[in-house]
Amino acid sequence: MINKEWHLANRMPKNPTLDQRVQWHVEHARNCQCRKLEGKILEEIKKRGIKI
Repeated sequence: MINKEWHLANRMPKNPTLDQRVQWHVEHARNCQCRKLEGKILEEIKKRGIKI
């Protein structure tokens, strides 16, 4: 289910760095369940040892 309020308040920056992308996706996974976390960003989050 989408958390519209969170999405409106937390836009992904234009041309984000890898650190910004990781931070946004971690917060997104913690606050909204509109899509599954997967692919390269999930690999990077696991590589950094971040718990969601």
